[in-house]
Amino acid sequence: MQRHIRLAIYDLTKGNFQELAELAKGSMLPIFSKEPGFVEYGVADVGNRKLCSITIWETREQAEKSVHLASSWVKDNVTDRVRLVTTYVGDLAFLAASPVYA
Repeated sequence: MQRHIRLAIYDLTKGNFQELAELAKGSMLPIFSKEPGFVEYGVADVGNRKLCSITIWETREQAEKSVHLASSWVKDNVTDRVRLVTTYVGDLAFLAASPVYA
C-alpha cells in the first residue's frame, strides 16, 4: 500500500525543542489522529535550533490537507516559537522498522 508523507522543517525561535515537542504531542497529535487516513506523526530535533515535523498518510490528498492543519495549529499555538522554513509532500517509497521484543 502506497503511503504519503508531509515533512516540514522549522526554525526554533523561542524556547527549547522538548517544550515544543510536548506541545505538539499534546495538541497537534490529537488533531491529526482524528483525520481520515492518518498513520503516524512525530517531530525530530535536527540540530542548530531546527526541527522536523513528519506525518504519514494513506493518500496524497490527506497529506496535502495536513499542511493546512499544521499551518493553522502553528498559527494558533506556537507562532512565537517557530518559523516555517519549508514543507514537502511526497510519496513514501518504504518505511521499515525492527521488530520490538518484550
